[in-house]
Amino acid sequence: MGGWARQDSNLGPRDYESPALTAELQARIDRGLNHSISRQPTLKPWKVIRLKFRIADCGLRTWDGSVIRGILSIIEIALLSALILATRCANHQNIFVAGNVYFVDADCYARMTRVQMCRAKPGLIVRHHTFENFPQGTIPHTTAPLDYLIFGLSLLLNPFTAHTLDLAGAFISPLLALLGGWFLWWWSRRMKFRYRWVMLVLYAISPILVQGTELGRPDHQSLSVLLVTIAICAEWSSRTKAADQPSPRGYGLASTAASTDYDRWSVVSGIAWGLAIWNSAYESLILFLLVTIVSALENRNALLTKSRRAGWLCFVLIITIALLIERRVPSLSIFHPDTIFKNWASTIGELAHVSPANPIWLRWCGYFLLVTPFLIWFGLLKTKSKSNTNSEPPPLFVVVLLCATYALTIWQARWGYFFVLILALALPALLEPIKSRAAVWIAFVLSIFPILRDWDERLWPNDAQLAMRIEQRNESVQIRDLALNLQSSEMRAFLAPWWLSPSIAYWSGQPGIAGSSHESLSGIEDSARFFLSDDLQKAREILNKRKAALVFAYESERVAQNSAAILNRELPPHSLCRVLDRMPSQAPPFLIFSGQNAACKLYRVAIEQ
Repeated sequence: MGGWARQDSNLGPRDYESPALTAELQARIDRGLNHSISRQPTLKPWKVIRLKFRIADCGLRTWDGSVIRGILSIIEIALLSALILATRCANHQNIFVAGNVYFVDADCYARMTRVQMCRAKPGLIVRHHTFENFPQGTIPHTTAPLDYLIFGLSLLLNPFTAHTLDLAGAFISPLLALLGGWFLWWWSRRMKFRYRWVMLVLYAISPILVQGTELGRPDHQSLSVLLVTIAICAEWSSRTKAADQPSPRGYGLASTAASTDYDRWSVVSGIAWGLAIWNSAYESLILFLLVTIVSALENRNALLTKSRRAGWLCFVLIITIALLIERRVPSLSIFHPDTIFKNWASTIGELAHVSPANPIWLRWCGYFLLVTPFLIWFGLLKTKSKSNTNSEPPPLFVVVLLCATYALTIWQARWGYFFVLILALALPALLEPIKSRAAVWIAFVLSIFPILRDWDERLWPNDAQLAMRIEQRNESVQIRDLALNLQSSEMRAFLAPWWLSPSIAYWSGQPGIAGSSHESLSGIEDSARFFLSDDLQKAREILNKRKAALVFAYESERVAQNSAAILNRELPPHSLCRVLDRMPSQAPPFLIFSGQNAACKLYRVAIEQ
């Protein structure tokens, strides 16, 4: 075609359709077409038409269905990513304050102190906490995977900022949530769910899932949610592939391909469960045991089939590696708590009971929660009747996990992360029998009104809520400023309210008497006894036993109420916390006033002569 295509900068936009040019082109096409037809007498008529009306070939890719699907996929991923990050980072004003990073709660500071230790000595596996419950320390339940994920992210941030560790801790959970959203988008497309966006939207906006993976929350829940998501989806896919696997007699190649796919999902399931249990041998372990028990009851031989062996091998290998690296068995003291533990747990939101009548369920899940039992019942009836429809209900283990996590959430609110996650995974399959897309989407939009109302309160708080947030930000800044003054190569243990101890330890580098984990419960008890004490001799004995050099006095009313709840005691009229907070001039002689700001006061413990 090079002979007729002229390169003229003055060529108009439609000059390629001039009569002379079109006639020359048509003559060349007719000659080529006649020659082709003479050599290929069986040429299809539609191919002749296609050749006849093809005017020019500019070498551009045709906008066929695959290109359009690719563009739509990019748009979907972008929208989902924007929604996930927008909800997870909605609290950014509370995290980035005055050029510094402040984390969500005390456990996050304890985690970041572990990461500090790993950065100071790369390769270190933190098996003992010296920064809480001083001087005994604790054997923690936290493990290495999340420590080194945060540390690895901080290395990637090195070229961009000087606050790499704090920023890595702030962004690790939203990034893990983003990875979970991408995986669910890919998996739901592979499963060909008709209503997969119901799952994706609920995953993106549910307040309880956002809380577990929000900005400034470097805690194990975010990694557990991601790994449990992958494990459940892999288990679901392996069962679906096994059910769809053709008979070996009929299709040899198809059977081999399906078997290979089944093996891969089994391996993914084994790896995900192993890593999830390594990260947290509490929620993940219970969910894994439930899945295994249900699988054994359904088909006891299925667990040991040849296709499952690779998955079991990966699972056992990861658990073995975890035990060799951690060199400790997780503490199960949470299952046989004493009175002090029960009292302390009652002051923590994640360990509180959630009544079935509590409206917070609707804020987490929307109104679809109310119809979920009927959808499950309908799916079970359809399974029993062996209906020949294309829709498949969720596997039995998913239904069991959903019911179990609902009951566990009633016991402890921390299970709400996994309940809402499993509900989101199950909803597309539960809604599959409903053929009307319009009806489902109208119902879903109406059902998320409680969730949207919760977001409305978060994004546009009233005056009282806004004032409380500002007060908390200012308080965090002031406590940080006071703690930074304690940085020293000399070890000086401090006694402070247990919920403040991890943040002070992180900023100051000094060990605390109390802590935020149940392993430091003895330090929490001693700090509560000290602040409630009206006997100066007993207070001095606690300081001596704990080798405390510093005491932080905080808002006396809150400290007194929390300490009284832990010890199950009445508030004494002249508690030490009240004296230290409101009357520093009347402090006992063994406590020397050292400094203060609007948030707290600092006392130095006098050395006995």
